[in-house]
Amino acid sequence: MDRKLYHVLGAKQFDRAELERLFAASREMEDVVAAGGDRRLAGRIMTTLFFEASTRTRLSFESAMHRLGGSVIGTENAAQFSSAIKGETLEDTIRIISGYSDVIVMRHTEIGSAKRAAAVTGVPVINAGDGAGEHPTQALLDAYTINKEFGRIDGLKIAMVGDLAYGRTVHSLSYMLANYQDVMIYYIAPENVQIPANVKRYMDGKGIRYQETHDLNAVAGSVDVVYQTRIQKERFPSLEEYEKASGKYIIDGELLSRMRKEAIVLHPLPRAGEIAEEVDADPRAAYFRQAHNGLYIRMALIAKCLGVAD
Repeated sequence: MDRKLYHVLGAKQFDRAELERLFAASREMEDVVAAGGDRRLAGRIMTTLFFEASTRTRLSFESAMHRLGGSVIGTENAAQFSSAIKGETLEDTIRIISGYSDVIVMRHTEIGSAKRAAAVTGVPVINAGDGAGEHPTQALLDAYTINKEFGRIDGLKIAMVGDLAYGRTVHSLSYMLANYQDVMIYYIAPENVQIPANVKRYMDGKGIRYQETHDLNAVAGSVDVVYQTRIQKERFPSLEEYEKASGKYIIDGELLSRMRKEAIVLHPLPRAGEIAEEVDADPRAAYFRQAHNGLYIRMALIAKCLGVAD
């Protein structure tokens, strides 16, 4: 990779060695946060350019930059409060913002938008989600969480549940898990939101075992991780299609009772009824720990993008 201009565009760009370096850097960032932060990015500016709603991702990136002594400018609703509403192209917007900041974190509604931005900018671009395409930093924090909870990823069984067609977090995490040995993935989804063919082709090419099924109960007792996702109403072409998928899989106390005592439940959040609140008190509910891990991963990524980390 070009060390002078390091973009984070998709999960496929990370090999196992790179992941191990990032995880090590993220563990160091946990110590940095515990010590009250540092000033290694003093004088550096990050722009957060979000054309799509976000809470956790945007705030964790902004917190990450502040924890490292940097500054943040940006907008959480760029589709309405930027020159895009006047008809400016994404490329022109990025060219201008490149002159104002040292790194750009962007979320957009269109697949491939991050790559378009990276093609015209002179500063690093971090993809914070491009439509139904990818969400590489979420996949990084997911993999980091799994590794942190189990001490490994090799040999684990992982169930991915819910909206697997439009769920960009599932696509990116699948690509990332392909770096590990003897992983087994269960893709569990309603008929109209199953895992896309292009993701399966990639997993086939990497020799990763997976199984498609509609029955969460059948695998709940044998997996190490249940990665639950929201059925994303905003992604569906019609209300009818959304209603076909909505409410099919809910993690509650009954399902939890089927799971192994060492297993964990993850969710990229926000949730919308697919994990009952009664699950929150169980130590296997790792989704809030997962969200907090996003801070450390994003601190490590920003530092790497700006050349102050390996």
